[in-house]
Amino acid sequence: MTEIAKSGSDSGWICNQCKVPLEVQTVRLQYQRVIFALHLPACPQCGMIMIDEQLATGKMAEAEQILEDK
Repeated sequence: MTEIAKSGSDSGWICNQCKVPLEVQTVRLQYQRVIFALHLPACPQCGMIMIDEQLATGKMAEAEQILEDK
């Protein structure tokens, strides 16, 4: 698995494997049969996507609960 590392505060995030800066890209995430398009930092070389803790435990968990309640 590719690790993502925070470099200096001015330079943003870099991919630990590829050593290149992450770029905000439109990525498609799928949960069950629902596809979400989000703008997230991703490595332009290997494609690893960074999902921060707030998004994973907040909005994504909330959306998952809503979908499961249906």
